[in-house]
Amino acid sequence: MTDVDVAIVGGGPAGSAAARAAAERGADAVVYEKGVPRADRERLGPDSTDAAGFLDYWLDVADLDFADIPEDVVEHELDDAEFIGPSESVAVGRTGIDADYDHFGFTFHRAKFDDWLRDRAEEAGARYEAGTSVKSVDTDLSDGHEHTLTLGDGDEVTAEYLILADGPQRQVTMRVLDPLLPDGKKASELLSPPTANHIAYQEYRRFPEELFDERSLKFWWGWMPGETAYPWVFPNRNNVARVGLTMPIGMDVDDFDASEWRLLREDDEQIPSGKEYVRRLLEDLYGDEYDVEADFPLAEDHGKSKGTETYPISSTRPIESPTGAGIAVAGGAMGTTSAFHEGGDHVAHRTGKLAGKLAAEGRLGEYNDAWHDAIGTEIRRNVAMADVVGDFDPDQWDKTIRVTRQMLESSDSGKILSKSNARSAAGGLKLYSQYKRAKFRYRKGKYAQIRESEYSF
Repeated sequence: MTDVDVAIVGGGPAGSAAARAAAERGADAVVYEKGVPRADRERLGPDSTDAAGFLDYWLDVADLDFADIPEDVVEHELDDAEFIGPSESVAVGRTGIDADYDHFGFTFHRAKFDDWLRDRAEEAGARYEAGTSVKSVDTDLSDGHEHTLTLGDGDEVTAEYLILADGPQRQVTMRVLDPLLPDGKKASELLSPPTANHIAYQEYRRFPEELFDERSLKFWWGWMPGETAYPWVFPNRNNVARVGLTMPIGMDVDDFDASEWRLLREDDEQIPSGKEYVRRLLEDLYGDEYDVEADFPLAEDHGKSKGTETYPISSTRPIESPTGAGIAVAGGAMGTTSAFHEGGDHVAHRTGKLAGKLAAEGRLGEYNDAWHDAIGTEIRRNVAMADVVGDFDPDQWDKTIRVTRQMLESSDSGKILSKSNARSAAGGLKLYSQYKRAKFRYRKGKYAQIRESEYSF
């Protein structure tokens, strides 16, 4: 049996940030990561989701300095993002939020980003056990708090503090939290991946030189049904772009009028697969002038499976942690990542960093207040906007994109959504009011699905 100060389940951004922060403060911190092989990684690592990248202010949310990120991690610095509806579009070249980083944002190689975070954690003295799964956790609260982790090979490890950072699949997190909640409220129901997550699918396609836009992200809203469901194109290096989409799990095609949605067909018997959606998107955009399969070939030396990736993204609201039991939940496992903002490495990194720091200092009881202070504005903004657009049809997306363009054109403050901007666009005040009402509902941390006071132990 091996004793450690801080045991961390999961080696993604949250887990590695936690390990580094704890080790820097003298704690014996160990990350247990089950590990998956990738064609673009030489060693086992986390099931990297290859998120789009960072916007300017996300670096501040993450508490990261762009200058520290290795050059080979960054793919492209960005000038803007284009939001494209069925008949309207708008290019957004600023977030409207103060940031130290000078560009709109950047795309990055997620596996290399994860490996860099792991290297930093190990340099600080943390240990990283890749290829090691956690089968179960037994928590003893009879005298303080002690957690016994049973590993995949049958070994047991005890830890004073436990940080759960196992991403949006949350298989360990749900099993640990359920016994700590009263009857009638289960983490395994609120956070169950089939209901609480979106599925994301992407392909690495090599674009013709004349079509490759290395400085812009592109999103298509109102083209496919489902709450916060959208296709995207993100630029990587050497004319390779990630063409993908995110959508809820388990939709029924009969719930939608196929004639309203550009990527649905009248003869669809079920919601199209991610692969089919990508084919339809490329055919719709470029099929008149290009042979999509010949002119946009898969880059088979990228991603997890010969140029394709499928992965979950949390689409639920976050939870607080039972810190009195010596447990912190961070990143995607706690629901801070969001399908609406294409993942959430920034909030994952920040929550992991806070959890590791406070566990090492014996102050984990401060964790929930700390993460609310650090990322609450970002979470509240995203869940409020997701509520506003959740039931939008294609016409509503077109109208919202048109209103956004008009507000941007009239803005002299740098902000995108403000009352003064809203007055300049037909329908702007209605959109602004809906957003403000949604934000009001989530004041004082009400976006948290489970509050710390609800745990019983």
